[in-house]
Amino acid sequence: QLQLVESGGGLVQAGASLRLSCAASKSIGAIRGMGWYRQTPGHQREWVATVVSGGATNYRDFVKDRSHIDRDNAKDTLFLQMNNLTPADPAVYYCKGPYRDRDYWGQGPQVTVGS
Repeated sequence: QLQLVESGGGLVQAGASLRLSCAASKSIGAIRGMGWYRQTPGHQREWVATVVSGGATNYRDFVKDRSHIDRDNAKDTLFLQMNNLTPADPAVYYCKGPYRDRDYWGQGPQVTVGS
């Protein structure tokens, strides 16, 4: 199994920045694609960003240009930096990593944006 432990959620003010971390229980160097997703009450979980093992990234439009996803393979940790948070960003944020043909998820810290 792959365990993913997230940290960095909480309450931030609109316009502020937030950095989420996702520590993996196993080496992530061989995991090709790891990503972040988010979910709000009553809605399906939606993809936010992905980073592959070589470092290439991809983002949803609603976070593009104000977010940065990266991974530290030496520390087996995935990150999501989000800047200029807006009232549309509050959600539970999950990291995801595939391992042995199965997807594993972090516990999902809540991100709240205050006005």
